[in-house]
Amino acid sequence: MKLHELRDNEGATKKRMRVGRGPGSGKGKMGGRGIKGQKSRSGVAIKGYEGGQMPLYQRLPKRGFNKPNAKKFAVVNLGLIEKFIEAGKLDAANVTEDTLVASGLVRRKLDGIRVLAKGDVKSKLTISVTGASKSAIEAVEKAGGSLSVAAKADAAAE
Repeated sequence: MKLHELRDNEGATKKRMRVGRGPGSGKGKMGGRGIKGQKSRSGVAIKGYEGGQMPLYQRLPKRGFNKPNAKKFAVVNLGLIEKFIEAGKLDAANVTEDTLVASGLVRRKLDGIRVLAKGDVKSKLTISVTGASKSAIEAVEKAGGSLSVAAKADAAAE
C-alpha cells in the first residue's frame, strides 16, 4: 500500500448536503429551514432545547450549595515557607502575610493567607496569618516556633 492509495472505509464518510441549490436537489429554496421565524435565520441555536425531550440540565440531579460570600484564602504549605527561608528570601523570625507576598511565595492575599502542614519545618518560625490548619500549628510549635492566627478575631466581629 502506498500513501496515495489510502482511503476511508466504505460508509465512513458521508458527503454533506448542499442546501439552497434549486428545487431538483430536494433541499432548495428555503434549505429545509421552513418559512421565516428565528430558526430560519443564520447564527441561531436555541440553547438547551432538545426538541421537546427533557433537557439534560433538567434531567441531572442537583446537589449541594455554593456560598455566595465564601472566603477565598491563598494557601501556603509549611515546606515551601521552609524552602524560601533556606534560600534567604524570607526571615524566619518574622513571617507575615505581607512578607509572603513580597517574597513571591504568594501572588496575592485574597481574603487572607492560610498555612497548611505539608512539608517539614526545621527552623524556628514566627508566623502571623489569617488562617492555619491544626496540624500546621502543631508542626510549627514542635519546631520551637509560634503561629498566630488573626482570623478568629475578625470572625467574632462579624
